[in-house]
Amino acid sequence: MEKRLLNIEEFCQYMGIGKTKARELLRGRNGFGVQIGNRWYADKNKLDKWIDRNAA
Repeated sequence: MEKRLLNIEEFCQYMGIGKTKARELLRGRNGFGVQIGNRWYADKNKLDKWIDRNAA
């Protein structure tokens, strides 16, 4: 079974971006950032849909 939530390091690898940009995206109003306690995660299903909508 594939993980649904990506932690910050996994999100950076998946997107090919650094931690600063990753935090900016996760805290934005993109719909894929999930905060649990003080940690941020990316919902992979919502992230993939966001990528499809915003791909040039």
